Amino acid sequence: MSALNTAILPLHETLKPSMGAAMGRVHRLWRSALNQALGELDMTEARLAVMMHLDKVGEGCTQQALASELAIEMPSLTRTLNQLEEKKLIERRRDAADGRVHCLWFTAAGREQVCMLEAHIAEVRKDIYQGLTDQQLDAFAEVLISMEHNVRALLGNQQEVSE
Repeated sequence: MSALNTAILPLHETLKPSMGAAMGRVHRLWRSALNQALGELDMTEARLAVMMHLDKVGEGCTQQALASELAIEMPSLTRTLNQLEEKKLIERRRDAADGRVHCLWFTAAGREQVCMLEAHIAEVRKDIYQGLTDQQLDAFAEVLISMEHNVRALLGNQQEVSE
């Protein structure tokens, strides 16, 4: 493609191989930065995601609800929940209304861990957001939310995304 054609195209169309690939690269780099920052806490990004989403969704949610929120398959979530349970950060309790369903709760140590995670995340986020304004970040967040909505609609909202 010539320089003239490139100048005519919107920036998002010039990203190679695609904007989705660029988002994937940023996501992998962000994960690496988080894993580095969380090393002292013996917390991987997968465990972090489960802990933070459980905090967001709220204790007492079902494993299925958490898997849906995370857009991951149950086997991946189950593996991570097992690890968190072994570390005594969460516990599974049978739902009183439906004994087949497990609900998720933080232990006291798990709640403390969430507070420590939030502090580490805030530091990594501050470094990643360096040089960007709140307006830029809000606009980007709106775009991401819209794109996620569109992809979920395209997939029929039943499709779960792999980790």
